[in-house]
Amino acid sequence: MRPGLALLAAACLGGCASLPPPASPDFGSASGEAAQRTRAAALGLQAHACGAPAWAMTGRFALSNGRDGGSGNIEWTQGAGELRLLLSAPITRQGWLLERNRAGATLSGGPQGRLQGDDAGRLLREATGWEIPLDALGCWMRGIEADPAQFGAPRTGVGADLLPRRIEQGGWVLDYDDWRTDPFSRLPMPHRITASRGTDRVKVLVERWGLE
Repeated sequence: MRPGLALLAAACLGGCASLPPPASPDFGSASGEAAQRTRAAALGLQAHACGAPAWAMTGRFALSNGRDGGSGNIEWTQGAGELRLLLSAPITRQGWLLERNRAGATLSGGPQGRLQGDDAGRLLREATGWEIPLDALGCWMRGIEADPAQFGAPRTGVGADLLPRRIEQGGWVLDYDDWRTDPFSRLPMPHRITASRGTDRVKVLVERWGLE
C-alpha cells in the first residue's frame, strides 16, 4: 500500500452487509441517471477516467471464450497511469502477470515467456485467447459506465435501490447480481459481476476492494 491513501474497503465475503435482492432493471429513468452521476462522483469517476483514482481489488474469476475456459484468483491494481493484473490458477499452478505503464505493457508467466507491446489487452488476448476489456473494466467493475467517446453510448438499467443491474456498452453486457455495502467507505460496491460479449464471458466474485 502506498502511504497516505485510505482504504476504500477491506471487506471479506462474510463481513459485508448485503443490500436488497436485485430487481428487474429500469432503463433510462431520470432518478437512475442522477444516482449514477452521484456514485461516479463519489468514486472519482465522473470524468470516466477508469484508471483513476488509484484502486485495487482481489477476488475470484472465471473466463471462457466458447472453446476454452479457466478460473482462479484475480488481483487488480491500477492508478497513476499504471495497471497490474495478476491471474493465478492454484490447482494448475498457472499464472499470468500483466503490467502496464506509460512505457508500454509486459505480460509474463505464459509458455511464450515474457512478452512486451503497446496494447495490454492484445498481449493478454494473444497469449491466452481471452478477451478482457481492460480499458473499460476499471469503470465497469465499479458499476460505472466507461468513456462514451471510446466505448459508445451506454445503456444502464437500475434496480429499485437505484444501483445498476445491467450496463450495456461497446457490445458488452455487464450484469451485477449482488451489491454489498463496504463497512469502511459506506459505499455500495459490486460483489458479483458478469461481463459478456458473444462467446466471451468474464465472471468476477469480488472479495475485497481497496486503494493501492
